[in-house]
Amino acid sequence: MSALLLETRQLRKSFGGLQVTRDINLHLQAGEKVGLIGPNGAGKTTLINLITGVLTPSAGSVCLAGEDVSALSQAQRVKRGLVRTFQITQLAPTLPVRLQVEMAIHEREGSIGRLWRPLGSYSAVQGEAQSILQSLRMDALAARAPVELADGEPRLVEIALAMALRPRVLLLDEPMAGVPSGERQVVLQALDGLPADLAILMIEHDMDLVFNFADRMMVLAEGAVLAEGSPAEIRRHPAVRAAYLGEEG
Repeated sequence: MSALLLETRQLRKSFGGLQVTRDINLHLQAGEKVGLIGPNGAGKTTLINLITGVLTPSAGSVCLAGEDVSALSQAQRVKRGLVRTFQITQLAPTLPVRLQVEMAIHEREGSIGRLWRPLGSYSAVQGEAQSILQSLRMDALAARAPVELADGEPRLVEIALAMALRPRVLLLDEPMAGVPSGERQVVLQALDGLPADLAILMIEHDMDLVFNFADRMMVLAEGAVLAEGSPAEIRRHPAVRAAYLGEEG
């Protein structure tokens, strides 16, 4: 049986009198791919922010590999293998992709403060960065900066930076946001090439993508879990069809 890597227990978040996350119980096993869907305002990004430490829960807990990490900072959670990408890509616009991946590795290894040494002296870091880029089929992008990339390619860079942090759990917040339809296959190929033991939670509005990608689906509505199940079960679920997918979904 696969190891339980991520678990939320009765996770709740309120802003004043507005309750935006309502007692969410989520579990994610090693190697599992879970799709998180729901209408705008359902609380999906709020849930990701609670899991990663951007927000502090009003009640409940977040556990990573059995450890309660609810009181830990974002950086501490990343060090334990909980990594996310963002709906709006956040990259250094003029720094070559290869160097950005190398810097992410240095950050992970705690050597970011020792970069006064010539970068060429870090052969292991350079080799790992090259391996990550090759695994995502990004060799041709290594020497280019994000400002020079096509619309879908910055998403690949963000995934590469996430992999440089050696995640055990990867949270993907709308990886196709802003990617033209003609560029989506490139991102899909990168997602297909991620390690088989990586636990992935994906928020995505592209229904064809998330239903084909996920092993299991979770549907949020008004901050609460409306339904869970396999993609086929969720497609047939009457409450989901009525509330989100539509009766023709």
